[in-house]
Amino acid sequence: MKGKTMLVLAALGAVPFIMVLGNSMLIPVLPEMQKELGISQFKTSLVISLFSIPAGLVIPFAGFLSDRLGRKKVIAPALIIYGIGGAIAGAAALLMDKAYWLIITGRIVQGIGAAGTAPVTMALVGDIFTSQERSKALGYIEASNGMGKVVSPILGSLIGIIAWFATFFVFPVLTIPIALAVWFAVQEPKPRAGQQSIGQYLGAIITIFKNKAGFLITAFLIGSLALLLLFGILFFLSDYLEKTLKLFAVKKGLVLAIPVLAMSVTSLTTGALIKKKVPLMKKLVLTGLSLITLTLGVLPFFTNPWANVGIMAGTGVGVGLILPCLNTLITSSTSMQERGMITSLYGGVRFFGVAAGPPLFGFLDNFDGRFVIFWSSAALALAVGILALLLLPSKVQPQTAGPGQGEQNDRKSPGMVFLETVTLKNTIGRLVTKKPLRSPKTSPDKDK
Repeated sequence: MKGKTMLVLAALGAVPFIMVLGNSMLIPVLPEMQKELGISQFKTSLVISLFSIPAGLVIPFAGFLSDRLGRKKVIAPALIIYGIGGAIAGAAALLMDKAYWLIITGRIVQGIGAAGTAPVTMALVGDIFTSQERSKALGYIEASNGMGKVVSPILGSLIGIIAWFATFFVFPVLTIPIALAVWFAVQEPKPRAGQQSIGQYLGAIITIFKNKAGFLITAFLIGSLALLLLFGILFFLSDYLEKTLKLFAVKKGLVLAIPVLAMSVTSLTTGALIKKKVPLMKKLVLTGLSLITLTLGVLPFFTNPWANVGIMAGTGVGVGLILPCLNTLITSSTSMQERGMITSLYGGVRFFGVAAGPPLFGFLDNFDGRFVIFWSSAALALAVGILALLLLPSKVQPQTAGPGQGEQNDRKSPGMVFLETVTLKNTIGRLVTKKPLRSPKTSPDKDK
């Protein structure tokens, strides 16, 4: 990937990067915010929750609009809305004495904007790049997401030195140039003639889930769990570093970045390696879940803080093995016309996974034992690993969707890209069909 392609990837990679800053960059300044506004711990937590919840709820609608109107027509306005929300919160904090509820309003606006950013970007990458390059591009997008997680606590700590509310103004400053870059630097494949009616579209979505329920539900569960466990251990590590090593602010942020950096580097490497090798993807997902199970299972036996950081970095490697494979499988599992909805639903469950990790680990910590936290987490990873072994596809005909051939391949009926999603379907697929069936509603002959 060189030249213009790298420019496209840089523009698209900036979208998940800025989206991740939405929560993570604010975490270091929350104690100061609570003190300055004179609010309770619960009200402080709403600054995070009332960003995440609207985003998770609006994501499917954003996916629907991206399928009907086009990806860039959703991503660019969503980025602007995201920035406006930050400006509302920042201006309220700067100009008003009792600014809390207006800050919350700004955060809700930001969450609505965030819904149309990273998940729709994943769909756009699936539209632009062929099967051969898609996994590499998605690995880059996942690495950009991870790098946002790496730098956000550090960036938030540094900007918080100026003023706690200065972090809000970062969003409008960054989102406008990113929106312009996506709009002008990225060439979106043109939708083919004869767009589906809404009834046909909804029917196609139902068909996709009917044909691939086992695969999609399992993939969604794996992606959500991987991020839930990663952010859960980061939440645990944040408190642990303060208590054991007396690390605060930027120093703590640098250590917290180690597991996420391990995830980002692994994501980038995995995306470059897997290409369209579906059996390899399944093996890497299983390896990642096994590594997560192993690292979380042995963590209670280590009391040295740096040993804990190193083992948690191993968990980050496991997550980095999983996510690019899931991204490629999910974006390749449907035609371009329905891809936005499927990737948005996937993005939504990932979003809820991130949001659920810290409170879940905080709840488990009440039982006063590292064994309870980490062994229960390891058991979850093991259980999902068994599901992955049974339900993730081992053989697949990937769909290509690059310029010049995406329109042709997207005529293949949804639900026929993955010929085999479980062992029984593998057997039936080999006996009954050798290539994807075409939907009578979307066959090339009828289109002509």
